[in-house]
Amino acid sequence: MTLISFEPATGDTLWSGEPGDAATEVAAAREAFPAWAAQPVTYRAETLRRFANAVRAREAEFARLIARETGKPLWEAKTEVGAVVGKVEISISAYMQRTGTTRQEAALGSKVAVRHKPHGVLAVLGPYNFPAHLPNGHIVPALLAGNTVVFKPSEKTPAVGEMLVQLYHEAGVPEGAVRLLIGGPNEGRALAGEDGIDGLLFTGSARAGQALHRQFADMPHKILALELGGNNPLVVWDAADTAAAATIAVQSAYLSAGQRCTAARRLIVPEGRAGDALVQAMLKLMDRLIVGEPFAEPQPFMGPVIDNDAADHIQAQFLDLMIKGGKVIRRLDRPQEQQPFLTPALIEVTDVAGRPDEEMFGPALQLIRVDSFEAAIAEANNTRFGLAASLVGGSPEQFDRFWNEVRAGVINWNKPTNGAPSNAPFGGVGLSGNHRPSAAYAADYCAYPVTSSEAEIARATIGEGLRDPTMLED
Repeated sequence: MTLISFEPATGDTLWSGEPGDAATEVAAAREAFPAWAAQPVTYRAETLRRFANAVRAREAEFARLIARETGKPLWEAKTEVGAVVGKVEISISAYMQRTGTTRQEAALGSKVAVRHKPHGVLAVLGPYNFPAHLPNGHIVPALLAGNTVVFKPSEKTPAVGEMLVQLYHEAGVPEGAVRLLIGGPNEGRALAGEDGIDGLLFTGSARAGQALHRQFADMPHKILALELGGNNPLVVWDAADTAAAATIAVQSAYLSAGQRCTAARRLIVPEGRAGDALVQAMLKLMDRLIVGEPFAEPQPFMGPVIDNDAADHIQAQFLDLMIKGGKVIRRLDRPQEQQPFLTPALIEVTDVAGRPDEEMFGPALQLIRVDSFEAAIAEANNTRFGLAASLVGGSPEQFDRFWNEVRAGVINWNKPTNGAPSNAPFGGVGLSGNHRPSAAYAADYCAYPVTSSEAEIARATIGEGLRDPTMLED
């Protein structure tokens, strides 16, 4: 069955291809593993540096493809290409820091050494919102450690996935070391279930992550790294600059049309005039946001969501909040019925009982008013997720308390919830991950430590438990 990729902004067909076979791709990666793993890490690092140069050489082409296939503005697609390039040096530095060889002296001239080995063949399942940057964040450290990779891009962004793999091969990464598996959910499940993989690295929804966790439950010998979504809180408290706080809130909620796992989903503010002033400042800024196609001039702030199914789902979630008693402050409009453009929306849910604890993966923000900072922290923690959280305003003492008490893997102060730095660990707790943070800590799940006790000459004695040799009978 032919897989077709459509441009979200226009509905035009961008790419088509036939699904691949997971077993075939895994076998090819398995065959290539010994030779790639045997190369010195310096060789693999230089090969990946050539990959970064290959991406630079085709930066404009790659950015345009990302913009067309995801619908994100061209300016944002360019930042994604930049992140792909930057990941190489960040990964090399992190690998050397976190998996370097250590040696210690032991008794009788022996030594204790700790070195790291690659797992083998790693499967990578990529998402559609950052179809180059996020899978690349798994693939580069996996290759650097000596693994080979089978990469299945999202069925919604296969063209970007295909070009990413082409760039690896153009740079000299052996074709067997990075394999491309085109397909949808069936191919993804087949890849995850292949006996020939030694682990799976996944970025995507919590629901899919839970399914993979169950699938791997009886396979503790295979590494599983899950980078999942969030129902992320943004608390604004005693902010000295209301305009700056409003800007941070808008950036947190609506950048990438809300299609970031770190996007703010819940805005928590104090009851009364301070909260009202923030909302009014946000609305003025929201009215200025340009929603448009990727190549429009002036450039839009945000484009469409990925497809009509996604737009339908977000609208259904928003309608559900309205039915439950949510008060619409700014509607979630769909200007073109046949295209997945959505306008930034804000809905107050303070008095909504039984609010769904789920990720609304689009430009819809829920407003919650509380009567104390203690209540703000309690509301921030009122979720099964734990990816990102941010406090805007407050005192240093309040941020210390916020940092100590809020459960999340990324906790910011006077910064948006999104846009985590690539040179730091990135991951969450609860339904947001399985304690395998990526970015700078990806080296930890791409190689495993091996401890060796070593001596150049064999020496051995048994000090206790032996009979006296003079007492033994002939």
